[in-house]
Amino acid sequence: MRAYIAILAGFFAVQPAQVEAQRAYMVAAAHPMAAEAGRAVLAGGGSAADAAVAVQVMLTLVEPQSSGLGGGAFMLYWDASAGTLQTYDAREKAPAAADGDYFTGADGEPMAWPDAVPGGLSVGVPGVPLLLETVHQDHGRLPWAGLLEPTIQAADQGFEVTPRLSQSTGMFAARDLEVWGQADRYFNASEGGLEVGSTLRNRAFARTLRLMADQGAAPFYSGSIAGDIVAATSRARTNPGMMTMEDLADYTVENRAPVCFAYRVYEICGMGPPTSGGLTMGLILGQLEQFDLASMGPTAEAWHLYIEASKRAFADRGRFMGDADFVDIPDLLDRAYVESRAATIDPTAAGGQARAGEPPMQDTRYAPQLTDHEQGTTHFVIVDRYGDMVSMTSSIESAFGSRLLVGGMLLNNQLTDFSFRSERNGNPIANRVEGGKRPRSSMSPTIVFRDGAPYLLIGSPGGSRIIGYTTQAIISVLDFGMTLEEAFAYGHIVNRNGEETDVEEGTEAANLAPALEALGHGVNLRDLTSGLHAILVTDDGLTGAADPRREGVALSAE
Repeated sequence: MRAYIAILAGFFAVQPAQVEAQRAYMVAAAHPMAAEAGRAVLAGGGSAADAAVAVQVMLTLVEPQSSGLGGGAFMLYWDASAGTLQTYDAREKAPAAADGDYFTGADGEPMAWPDAVPGGLSVGVPGVPLLLETVHQDHGRLPWAGLLEPTIQAADQGFEVTPRLSQSTGMFAARDLEVWGQADRYFNASEGGLEVGSTLRNRAFARTLRLMADQGAAPFYSGSIAGDIVAATSRARTNPGMMTMEDLADYTVENRAPVCFAYRVYEICGMGPPTSGGLTMGLILGQLEQFDLASMGPTAEAWHLYIEASKRAFADRGRFMGDADFVDIPDLLDRAYVESRAATIDPTAAGGQARAGEPPMQDTRYAPQLTDHEQGTTHFVIVDRYGDMVSMTSSIESAFGSRLLVGGMLLNNQLTDFSFRSERNGNPIANRVEGGKRPRSSMSPTIVFRDGAPYLLIGSPGGSRIIGYTTQAIISVLDFGMTLEEAFAYGHIVNRNGEETDVEEGTEAANLAPALEALGHGVNLRDLTSGLHAILVTDDGLTGAADPRREGVALSAE
């Protein structure tokens, strides 16, 4: 690791002309090499956009099971000089030929989710390469090619396999990774996975990055890499896909309006559809604003309210949320509507599963989607010396995505985030498959503002539990006054409108299980592996934290 840090310092030597202000900077990411790549960029006078490029390409190499250039992402970018918040939608898209029967089996029934994941059918058009190029063009300060060079070097020379990567490859060796050719060989799946401490090289990815350094994102959408993606997906031995060169060439990264809402003295901003993160978080916190959580503290009574608010928010999510380019989503954050949802919460007793509400201008045709998946995800946050900030969540969907390895990178299986059924009881499902549509996500990159300035950057991986992980941490910090470390370690309490509430075993939260049961909640004690990363921005400086459940770190300098 020390040698690697020295290499980074050589790539990003500080140039006096680049340094416009002396202030602290920080990056928190899911792997020490990725965080160090970002910090080196910031130390060299780079912007948060520059650091995001370096962090994400390094994560593609060292945390391949979770995210990468073969997947998609959502990014919030705070431009300090302009005083504006931009949100970048780089979610994957379905091929133009996709329709409501996309995941229908030969028997006329929807495929089982595990059967649909491997192969080409599950792969959506990747968005991360174009996102990185776009945000660099908008906000970058350092040359593009240099941001990729540390990862090229690490891919060529090799990096040390961490316990988490080893464990992940071992788990998938027992499932289906071992049948997938290049992925099998690279991750040593047939032999039980990678050994902790072994050196892993990825020269194919180094070649991909050299092409990207020279030509930007173009090869992924109209060049040789695009051709390789189409070939891999269309010729997959299982579930061949429909993606074409035209699908890749037509892909765009979209600047969406952020979803912002008031919460006590704060304004909280997140991503809008096609992710459900911002809206669902707004529904939960909007209901909880009707209650004085601070006076309760982190008690069973307070978390009971949070559980009940979550049930109602997830009921609305399941019925109304999808890609807003295809779905007419009602105003779910209308204050009167949110207050009406909160009014149905009994502070003294749990209710059952919630039903979707009747929001203003609702389209009553929509039927609820009843299943969710999303596991292969990462989150990182960055603050640069100029005051620019990034909160970004990136994903290839399930761990190891589609199992297809192209150019040294795993391709996503994000299309399995769609509903496999297109309708229920004669009513269409908002998140059904349609050509060119982006599947609904749970990714929740968030920036909390206080007095008009960024105060907290936060997010997490974790499938549809991302929303709960992130929202609970925000409540713990804003309402209960916990430090980031305390909030992350407290233990998770998650209900996605299920009959039982998941509570993280072995934590302080688990101690509340008897009291929650006394309030009428079914409790399921279990492991809940979030990956929260956050930076708190105060008058006294920056405080960062990485989730103790994973291998991430927060690195800073003055």
